Amino acid sequence: MIEKTSIVELAGKGLEETDKFLVDVRVTPVNTITVVIDGDTPVTIDDCVALSKFIESNLDREREDFELKVTSFGADKPLKMSRQYKKNVGREIKITLDDDSVLTGKLLDAGDEGIVVATAGGKKKSTEKQEISLTYNDIQKAEIIISFK
Repeated sequence: MIEKTSIVELAGKGLEETDKFLVDVRVTPVNTITVVIDGDTPVTIDDCVALSKFIESNLDREREDFELKVTSFGADKPLKMSRQYKKNVGREIKITLDDDSVLTGKLLDAGDEGIVVATAGGKKKSTEKQEISLTYNDIQKAEIIISFK
């Protein structure tokens, strides 16, 4: 079986000197490999093809057969890493906290330890904005709200 760590290492090398970064790697027991990437700029098909070719050229099909899929991170997927939060500063976000409460607002800032979100105030549906600071550990799931305005 192909090891996930070797795919992570290869993907990292293949993405060096680009603004793209690795989000996730999955390897099944039958060597179906899925690599998910994102970038500070939009990920193109050419980016996925280039990384796929790089990874494939560094694996030996004679030794182990595999299926490889390199894909971009979908806009409908929850954010996974601080770099994704940073690239989405200024956008509307829906956050599920560890206590299962949900808040929505504008992502104002994202750092290495957490984020700042501007939300509409209190329980009375006030229009007054408040800024809430959260650590990444407080967040169960965060999704960008896609708007077609």
